[in-house]
Amino acid sequence: MDNTSPMSTNQKWVLASMSSGFLLENMDVMFLSFSLSEIIAQMHVSSTAGGWIGTFTNLGMFFGGALFGLLGDRIGRVKTFSYTIFLFAIATGLTYFAHNITALYALRFLAGIGAGGEYGVGIALIAENFQANQIGRASSVAAVGGQIGSIVASLLAAWIIPTYGWNTLFLFGVVPVVLTYFVRRHVKESDEFLAAHKKAEETGEKISFGRLFETPRLALQTLGLMLMTIVQIAGYFGLMNWLPSIVQKKQGLSVSGSSYWMIATIIGMSIGIMVFGTIMDKICPRWAFGIFLLGSAVVVFAIVNVTSYWTMLLAGALTGFFSNGMFGGYGAVISQLYPTEIRSTANNLIMNTGRAIGGFSSVIIGALMDHYNLYVVMGFLSALYIISFLVMISLPGLREIQTKKRAA
Repeated sequence: MDNTSPMSTNQKWVLASMSSGFLLENMDVMFLSFSLSEIIAQMHVSSTAGGWIGTFTNLGMFFGGALFGLLGDRIGRVKTFSYTIFLFAIATGLTYFAHNITALYALRFLAGIGAGGEYGVGIALIAENFQANQIGRASSVAAVGGQIGSIVASLLAAWIIPTYGWNTLFLFGVVPVVLTYFVRRHVKESDEFLAAHKKAEETGEKISFGRLFETPRLALQTLGLMLMTIVQIAGYFGLMNWLPSIVQKKQGLSVSGSSYWMIATIIGMSIGIMVFGTIMDKICPRWAFGIFLLGSAVVVFAIVNVTSYWTMLLAGALTGFFSNGMFGGYGAVISQLYPTEIRSTANNLIMNTGRAIGGFSSVIIGALMDHYNLYVVMGFLSALYIISFLVMISLPGLREIQTKKRAA
């Protein structure tokens, strides 16, 4: 990550493993996105009921994040990370056998439990193996791995759904089981975590959610970050779950055509993630979040106003650049604002609270699409990004990171 400090072997394994984990998780999420229209039609449910599929996934992420966040701080990042991968892989593969909406809700909830635990544990591993001025870019590299997973899902959906049906797509979800072997064999716990874990055991210090709310200032910071992640997830899952369907209806595209369009959006996301991480490390998190939140508020309207397929490709890339460019930054910021002994808990609780509540955007957007036009839908998302911006500039912890960077 730094030209003067080549990565160690363990750093390379950490980054490769976390990137692969996020790749496979995003692939799973996008399977649902590209299958949603087919699921709604085959199971004869409303758009609102279809939106609940993604919401159940995010509710599972909340419970999984809480459970595995505490486990990551208590028994170790590496062991916990491998457990999360195994759980969401098996649940995704079992989705092949879901032939009614109730079974699908249950399996998506179970997959969410595994996927929800992965994020905070993975980000904690990155934070503890890279220097403070490298975390933004390292987290971005891992997040780009997630976008590669989205591209893989797009290509698989274009090939499999028209010929074999949406259920078959989810069989590819068992692939992450292989990753657990490499994680347990090659990735090692950091000296920073081992020292913090030993100290906590010696002092009898408890690892609990209450540590995130110990003082009014800390509680305000935690709640503010939760609100920001709620907006991030509401925008991301709302757009990713419904944009393929929107494009199919607006441009009259097949599943295959919208899949190729989504690739342009995902490429925009990947570029945005790397640009965000660079701005965060080189300047400060406040500037990075400010630019991308305001940019997101503006560009979501681009999808409504385009009139041709090629301009929609550009609009999708810009929407992806801004709306998802911030994703890797939350974990990097949280890792700098909370101590090592509760870093996994903080990352998972904050991010997965965002996922649980923000995940309802899939239901809300589905309901809005049933009753209103796209201007109302995109206006709803734009307002959320403005609210997040106002919260972001009020957080004292982010100002302190900026002050430290200037002093350095």
